[in-house]
Amino acid sequence: MAKVGIVMGSDSDMPVMSKAADILEELGISYEMRIISAHREPDEFFEYANTAEEKGFKVIIAGAGMAAHLPGMCAAIFPMPVIGIPMHTTSLGGRDSLYSIVQMPTGIPVATVAINGGANAGILAAKILATSDPELLKKLKDYKASLKDSVVKKDEKLQEVGYKNY
Repeated sequence: MAKVGIVMGSDSDMPVMSKAADILEELGISYEMRIISAHREPDEFFEYANTAEEKGFKVIIAGAGMAAHLPGMCAAIFPMPVIGIPMHTTSLGGRDSLYSIVQMPTGIPVATVAINGGANAGILAAKILATSDPELLKKLKDYKASLKDSVVKKDEKLQEVGYKNY
């Protein structure tokens, strides 16, 4: 049973949303990924959001651009955490998406990551799940240690070859 729902309004969001899926896979977290437009398929959207809890979702990651209604509407219906990913847009660089997601009314919170922050959305979903899963918490700690190791290795290479040969 999937623990995380990943939903986006368009396949153009896939490069960003796939980063969330990659993190979840790396940490061994099951997920379901869907393309559903809140504006173009309202009936399908409401079916998705209304059945997410019974499907076993504990968190939904929702990506959207421009008006970015998908995360907020998920949060209005789904009773557990929703993480919004604002998508970069050509007209306003994603600020329109960011503002739409973070400006939710009282009682309908959406945790929001950076514009195009797919990987961080996956990590945040894992952290939420890890509050009740010690094994997953250990995987997250190991993941964080691997991030540190990669920076240390890059610095060692820089010190060895110098910046002109890096």
